[in-house]
Amino acid sequence: MLKEFEAIAERGGVLGAMETGYQRGKIQEESLHYEQMKHDGSYPIIGVNTFRNPHGDRAVQVELARSTEEEKRSQIRRLREFQALHAEEAAPMLARLKQTVIDNGNVFAVLIDAVRVCSLGQISTALYEVGGQYRRSM
Repeated sequence: MLKEFEAIAERGGVLGAMETGYQRGKIQEESLHYEQMKHDGSYPIIGVNTFRNPHGDRAVQVELARSTEEEKRSQIRRLREFQALHAEEAAPMLARLKQTVIDNGNVFAVLIDAVRVCSLGQISTALYEVGGQYRRSM
């Protein structure tokens, strides 16, 4: 562990190591290492490389459930009804949620209250506004 801290320090700290892709490279190396261990059986995982079905793997066809257009319209209608029913309560609750995040408070407790009057989309948008939205850099 100390060796890794020294390797990061040699690259200019965490930010310097990030710029050179050191952490990403280490993660890729570890991932490859575990994949090889899974493949050769030196890292046993039940159902993946040990205790497998002696009769071979049987692919199971799973039929996906697809919503009809009517079901989609119904869900959207119910969402709009929910939002209209709680329109007066939602704005103050979302403000409370945002302030709790800013204050580094107990967000979970506020979320429990928020889901009673806010939709998932409203909650997500409020959290994105104060915390940003993760974007994977490629």
